[in-house]
Amino acid sequence: MSLKEKLKGDVVVHMKAGNKVALTTVRNVLGEIETREKSGKEPVELDDLQVTALLQKEAAKRRDTAATYAAAGHQDRAQAEIAEAEIIEAYLPKALSRGEAEAIVEEVIAGLRADGSDLSMRSMGVVMKSVTPKIGGRFDGKAVSDMVKARLG
Repeated sequence: MSLKEKLKGDVVVHMKAGNKVALTTVRNVLGEIETREKSGKEPVELDDLQVTALLQKEAAKRRDTAATYAAAGHQDRAQAEIAEAEIIEAYLPKALSRGEAEAIVEEVIAGLRADGSDLSMRSMGVVMKSVTPKIGGRFDGKAVSDMVKARLG
């Protein structure tokens, strides 16, 4: 089951449970996904990696808004934004530790070398192309890039 299908299924679950905050949040996220899919010249279907990236942005947006409300003294609105962010974050895959991310980078580099690739800094794109789907938004992209550079350099 794709992440988008899970979100759609949870609309019914939240509706039956009477959980208005979760229902509204999930519907808003699905609307954002639909908008993104239809926004280009040609309609596209977002894959799980793209949906995960969108969910991360939506959760971050709500946390930023919560901080703004809190700074302005509107604690009730800040709490509502945090509640929405937590609902969205429940759909995100478990974050990787630094060690787990380094292990994935090491595994990809070892695999490419085993296939006969002579890796250097010029191979950065090839390595990142193989690493990115395995890490899939579960660890900071800049930090992963730095790990690859350190291993290739």
